[in-house]
Amino acid sequence: MKTRIAELRKQHKLSQEELGLIVGVTRQTITSIETGKYTASLVLAYKIAQYFGLTIEEVFDFSEVEEM
Repeated sequence: MKTRIAELRKQHKLSQEELGLIVGVTRQTITSIETGKYTASLVLAYKIAQYFGLTIEEVFDFSEVEEM
């Protein structure tokens, strides 16, 4: 899943580690989300979006998610 996390972090001058500490995960988790190797849980996606003052849909691209 594509995200805007790296772009938003850079705008706010945050490292992956700093964002991880803010939302309660490791730097590795943020790295994995940014590279598409890991999909954030709903709670984590909410925390990240809330921190940046955005909706989940503004941070995470759901266009490639298959409908059930």
